[in-house]
Amino acid sequence: MIGGRVYQSEVRPKEKRVRAESGKPKNKESGDPPITTVTKREKNFCRITFSPNIVQQAKITTNGLLGDFVIRYDVQRDMGIGDIQVLNGHFVHYFAPKDLPVVPKNVVFVIDTSASMLGKKIRQTKEALFTILRDLRPNDHFNFISFSNKVKVWQPNALVPVTPLNIRDAKKFVFTLPTTGGTNIDDAIRTGSSLLRDYLSGPDASPNSVSLIIFLTDGRPTVGEARPIVILGNTRSAVQEKFCIFTIGIGNDVDYRLLERMALENCGMMRRIPEEANASAMLKGFYDEIGTPLLSDIRINYTDDSVQYVTQHLFPNYFNGSEIVIAGKLTNHSAESLHVQVTASNNDKSIILETDVPLRRRQIETEKHVKAARAAMGTGDKAPGSGLTQGLGVDLGTIAEDFVERVWGFLSVKEGLRSRLRSQTSKEREEHIQQATNLSLTYNFLTPLTNLLVEKPEVLADGALAPPPTVAAAATKKSVTISKTSADGDPHFVVEFPLSKLTVCFNINGEPGDVLRLVSDHKYSGVTVNGKLIGAPPPPGSHKQQRTYFSAITIVVAHPTRAYIEVTPKKVILDGRDRMVLPCHSTVVVDSGALSVSIVAQSNVTVAVGGNISFVILLHQYKNPAAYQRDHLGFYIGQSKGLSHNCHGLLGQFLYEEVGLVELPAQGDTTPSSVLKVKDRSVPVVQKSRKIYSGTQSVDCWFARNNAAKLIDGQYEDYLTTHMFDTGEWTHGTNRA
Repeated sequence: MIGGRVYQSEVRPKEKRVRAESGKPKNKESGDPPITTVTKREKNFCRITFSPNIVQQAKITTNGLLGDFVIRYDVQRDMGIGDIQVLNGHFVHYFAPKDLPVVPKNVVFVIDTSASMLGKKIRQTKEALFTILRDLRPNDHFNFISFSNKVKVWQPNALVPVTPLNIRDAKKFVFTLPTTGGTNIDDAIRTGSSLLRDYLSGPDASPNSVSLIIFLTDGRPTVGEARPIVILGNTRSAVQEKFCIFTIGIGNDVDYRLLERMALENCGMMRRIPEEANASAMLKGFYDEIGTPLLSDIRINYTDDSVQYVTQHLFPNYFNGSEIVIAGKLTNHSAESLHVQVTASNNDKSIILETDVPLRRRQIETEKHVKAARAAMGTGDKAPGSGLTQGLGVDLGTIAEDFVERVWGFLSVKEGLRSRLRSQTSKEREEHIQQATNLSLTYNFLTPLTNLLVEKPEVLADGALAPPPTVAAAATKKSVTISKTSADGDPHFVVEFPLSKLTVCFNINGEPGDVLRLVSDHKYSGVTVNGKLIGAPPPPGSHKQQRTYFSAITIVVAHPTRAYIEVTPKKVILDGRDRMVLPCHSTVVVDSGALSVSIVAQSNVTVAVGGNISFVILLHQYKNPAAYQRDHLGFYIGQSKGLSHNCHGLLGQFLYEEVGLVELPAQGDTTPSSVLKVKDRSVPVVQKSRKIYSGTQSVDCWFARNNAAKLIDGQYEDYLTTHMFDTGEWTHGTNRA
């Protein structure tokens, strides 16, 4: 099972690259799986195991497990828009239609015949081309170009149809290809492009056919134009976005960067063939990937206001046996459906597929697949680190729960790496490098931009492994200037009125799972803050039935660029154009434009927006929590100058207010009482003392009872939001005395 999807599997024999002294393999190739291969298929997953002992390995090849274990798989598919999986605010869309008419193709093979191709390389190349010629379809058109010092075209000024006579003559041309001279890449690619471009502009070309160049070389440019940047520019000018170039490099002396950029800039792909590999098989395999086009000009669109950061969704071609995968983030978490439209061309037909995907149902289905995957991997509901990769720093259970998001991260990293190669300026290149690096580090992907560090465990004198070293965090806790205006603890709210020289406090008794609007200024400064409550039993002797604390706080920033920050006691998720997951046990500062996130390890998180808005979230963590203790957060407003006078929320509504305190004289035997004047409302208050800043400071305040009745605008229920990233404005008006 991959990502909760059941695949049909076919296990091919292990490739035997090492031969016995007689020059023949020890046992014949067969279509059966190698010995000890066990395939277990159930409704929700398929598990394949291969575990031969030493004797069984020797029966396969003298070098044992040196080789490739190849698994071919596919999914059960229905014609339509494909399969969409939804999980944790992300979606992944798999599109792989089958049983479509094959689109005719126009292909020009450009083959390096320089002296370095002499011997095995040219022999295996010819073997592959003979096989490919047999696989060309009657509606295809083709031609061959060979190049060394000079360029030779098999059929000048034309692409020929696939007929028995033309196939015979093409085989003769391939068979007699000589190997001599240097490598004139620039002239070869321009000649092939001109040949294909002229054919496409003529009357014989099918208007919806797929056109491509397959370019093969084993060396660097040594004849003619040798500067890669000029060759790439000439190639773009010659192709004119009319067809795709697929490049193949053989051996170690190839400018793979040139071939990769040439392919990426012209909607193709690049393949490497190692020096000692079976070039004939790999060439044929690569051709099989692109030899059967089914669709062209594929465009996949989603509801504009429901998604963002969608990966590549425009594709020049779709080939049989491949799969188009798109991922993105859902912005409207309360939407019931996602509208999907797929448009494409198949030969002379236009295809339009549309549907509304029920998001909630897909979320439930995906969660079921994740649960089945965890059970199949033996992780179940165990704690992180107890899965199949215990000791390696990776927990498969956690990966399963986040696999849709990780697919988005993986595709985004690949796009960043491709864009890095296509970049025309150093600034643009650095931006793509930074984006790909950040995502690679966030999701622990090994890329050309990141390193894998493997530490060997210390071995004691008796041969036992030493326990892992204990790392003492030496981060100093920075002093952070913050106001008393806060929501901390159970939660206890404190509001400071500097102009009135008064501090007011109140409690909010909510329900576990409630999401409270703390600051609401989305329309003006673009900032919204929400907090989610978690429940806990009361401590012994408490008069309360249950307590509630903030388990997560989200800060949504609308401009200058949209970003989401989610803080929990364990991690901070910064979700903008780049997504970063920062652990709270490390001290780190991240600047992303006008947004800054600073973590003091196991102490606090400061989020600054635009230099005049800042919030501080205190981290309350317990090493050995009692039954009534929960890790939770405290929210403090640091700087509020950037918030508008229209700001609202449980805390935001008081930022620019002035209040007055009126002490009422005693009547009869009663004691004097106090009334707070807020927005023409009279609120009875009593004096109390509250501890803030993790209990390090006490503050005297005037306490308003009854869930802050009359103190806050509206009622408690008016401050409940539908989800953590809701940014709706206050619409309930104010109370009057």
